[in-house]
Amino acid sequence: MSGSGMSENVNPCLVGGSSNLRMMGAEKMKERIQNQRRALISINQNIMGAMINKRGFSRKGVTCDKNLALAHGSNTERSIMLGEDCKIIDVEQGGDDEEGVGPMYVKHAEGSVVEIDRMEVDEMEDVGDPIVDIDSSDLEDPLAVVEYVDDLCAHYRKTEISSCVSPNYMDHQSDINEKMRAILIDWLIEVHYKFELMEETLFLTVNIIDRFLEQQSIVRKKLQLVGVTAMLLACKYEEVSVPIVEDFVLISDKAYTRKEVLDMEKTIVNTLLFNMSVPTPYAFMRRFLKAAQSDKTLECLSFFIIELCLVEYEMLKFPPSLLAAAAIYTAQCSLYQFKQWSKTSEWHTNYSEAQLWECSRLMVSFHQKAGAGKLTGVYRKYNSRKFGYAAKVEPARFLLDE
Repeated sequence: MSGSGMSENVNPCLVGGSSNLRMMGAEKMKERIQNQRRALISINQNIMGAMINKRGFSRKGVTCDKNLALAHGSNTERSIMLGEDCKIIDVEQGGDDEEGVGPMYVKHAEGSVVEIDRMEVDEMEDVGDPIVDIDSSDLEDPLAVVEYVDDLCAHYRKTEISSCVSPNYMDHQSDINEKMRAILIDWLIEVHYKFELMEETLFLTVNIIDRFLEQQSIVRKKLQLVGVTAMLLACKYEEVSVPIVEDFVLISDKAYTRKEVLDMEKTIVNTLLFNMSVPTPYAFMRRFLKAAQSDKTLECLSFFIIELCLVEYEMLKFPPSLLAAAAIYTAQCSLYQFKQWSKTSEWHTNYSEAQLWECSRLMVSFHQKAGAGKLTGVYRKYNSRKFGYAAKVEPARFLLDE
């Protein structure tokens, strides 16, 4: 039977014997090898295209160099054919034809890179004012107690209510009033400065006075005695070198005797149940100034503002942490003449700008009249070279206008 007359239904493998089988087997093997080569070419095209595109070369219409193809394969024949035939295709376009469709992992990898880049841009836009790690520079300083500082501040916030007094306690005093309190504290600020005492001593002195007067009625002629005795107690608690009793007798122009000072000391500590470990505004000032990344100018101005508040009876309605945060916020507004409250400060103080608004406006009003009137102890203290003439900084009047 001739090949031209062979029926289409007859299996060609059964015709022609073993030679035909060998010929057909060789043809099938050749076809399989060519298919494998086409598949390898398609894969290498996409991989090389992605590599070249990643390096910044054009994706479209670029022909592979033969040397580049040889560098990517060990089979010489396959590499030469790849170098002569391959074209760089655009992996992102991905056609429907067989040669245009790249491996899925190549497309997925490039899509992931694009998505990651987009996420990084979005995150950079959202960050804006990042929260700074203010303790990272103090990791090697044992005195900074970085491991415990956050817990300490949290404890201060929980216990600061114990250091607060009623803003109306003067209503229960029959012989003294808030003006007499202001005169006493303004004088004690000068005494504190003259004795060159630590800053925390002043804040604890004022706190002892207010807590004692809240519970005990005092006649006006004993008010100064309460003041000097409160400072003596604060010195014993805070200072390394404590002024002696005679120093306070002398500074009060010998209005009281040593015995009277010691008797008042017993009365105060028994009334307060020996509780001197209370968080004053100073405990928060240092931490909040660090969060504000302050310099010496901002520090001096902040303490100037908060010491003005010590004299003012109406500021007793604010907790110590709020007073400290508002003083720093007001000082920043005074220095820069625009609102300044970073996310780092908000994070560490737990106070937003809106929460500081009322207290800050009062501070600006105190700042405006600091050099006028009779009570100028704080102004004269901070109008010196030692404190950088902080009292001369213009107050943030725009806060009052708003």
